[in-house]
Amino acid sequence: MHRFFLPTLYTLAVLLLPSHVSRQHDVALPSLVGTTAITGATLIDGSGRPRVENSVVILRGEVIQAIGKNGHLRIPPGSWIIDGRGLVLAPGFIDTHNHSDRGFDSDPTARSQVSQGITTVAVGQDGSSNLPIAQFLRKLDVAPVALNVLTFVGHATVRSRVMAGKTQREASTREVEQMKELVAQAMKEGAFGLSTGLEYEHGKHATTAELISLAQVAGRYRGIYISHIRDEADQTFKALAEAIEIGRQSQLPVQVSHLKLGSVSVWERADEAVALVNKARKQGLDVTADCYPYDAWNSTIRVLIPSGRHDDPDEVRKGLDAVGGADNITIVSCQSYPHYEQKTLTEIAAQEGISAISLYMRIVQGGGATIICKSMKESDIRTFYRQPWVMVSSDGEMNSRHPRGAGTYPRVLGRYVRELNWLSLEEAIRKMTSLPAERLGLRDRGLIRTGFKADLVLFDPKTVIDRATFAEPQLISAGIHRVFVNGVEVWRERAVTGKRPGRPLRKSE
Repeated sequence: MHRFFLPTLYTLAVLLLPSHVSRQHDVALPSLVGTTAITGATLIDGSGRPRVENSVVILRGEVIQAIGKNGHLRIPPGSWIIDGRGLVLAPGFIDTHNHSDRGFDSDPTARSQVSQGITTVAVGQDGSSNLPIAQFLRKLDVAPVALNVLTFVGHATVRSRVMAGKTQREASTREVEQMKELVAQAMKEGAFGLSTGLEYEHGKHATTAELISLAQVAGRYRGIYISHIRDEADQTFKALAEAIEIGRQSQLPVQVSHLKLGSVSVWERADEAVALVNKARKQGLDVTADCYPYDAWNSTIRVLIPSGRHDDPDEVRKGLDAVGGADNITIVSCQSYPHYEQKTLTEIAAQEGISAISLYMRIVQGGGATIICKSMKESDIRTFYRQPWVMVSSDGEMNSRHPRGAGTYPRVLGRYVRELNWLSLEEAIRKMTSLPAERLGLRDRGLIRTGFKADLVLFDPKTVIDRATFAEPQLISAGIHRVFVNGVEVWRERAVTGKRPGRPLRKSE
């Protein structure tokens, strides 16, 4: 039998935990000494190792104090005891690609995020970030939210700042030098690396040489390069190769954001994408990816036309055909034509008596729109998730019009683990916890270990499932019972607690 030792403060007076602790003890024994004991749960520690039944995990303050088996570990008197029988206790989920910083002011309790078990989010994605980074992080020091938050510095944000918004061209040598100075400053202030969104207007004209120059700066501060690559459709493989080459020449780790094959011509070619990454990894390059569990993406309508020739009917036709046709494209937000929202281009075109091509050009000329486009294959998602270097992420946010904003993690646990058996529960949790923690360099999160931060999620593996849909994207998932951030309960039985124990995380920490 393993021996577990508690700090001297606790060893003076302890009780042997009875094996029949009931759920009433949740309410009957509030913490008198700042200690919480979660008993009887199945422990999946985030490492990928087999589960441990009937466990006990003791928290005190922000950290995990002790771990053991029920009946073998003594608990301090007056502890708040939570009965976890029938439930799984796992590390809190770490989302490597998240946009919730857009909603912290309106909902600092982060309901849609903590309700799915997320305890840490990485923002500043797709090349867009707050700047200065120090100001953003100081604001979270003063007005914390329920989540831990870390940020990247956005390439497009830096580029637009230096080029005064006139980014539809290559940057000059002098401008690149100015960008490097801004990236260096952001890294000194705590950014975790450089993010790019090369499919978007402010980033797409950047040369590979420009990106290498900036990534080298991030690498000097132990940062990583995280990228919404230049193309996720016909030119996916070329875009993946560019991201890998940036990592090779900059000598820093590469993370491919929301890995996908988003057009007809590359459907069911996930094995080729995997082979490309595996070849780089065998050569010693540190390349990983994240992926969300939906076959539809959410972005601006303009990304449908990679050439940028939005008024060219032939280019528009090719763009619509590439994603399987206008019926796969739904308008979710359109300021100029709000009555188009929640309808497909096919439906709107029929109502307006025009072609889908003419409709597209009308919407772009009117200022554009946000869309959801169903243009991926679930078989490709399965192939990606089965790679040990692919982690789960949401690409979500607080008030997302896409169900990934409220349902990503329960969807993986309920659909891909329990229903489809794509992954073991242990491996799925590793992809949500220790793998992203390792990728981001978070040394005290992502595992249930003594001395680690008490970011934890307690859920029912038999009932956990997403409920958010494209029609109702804010529906809260089922089966997530409790969530702790830094030892403080932020979610309990389908409601936020109102606590805001999250910390801004800085790369230097």
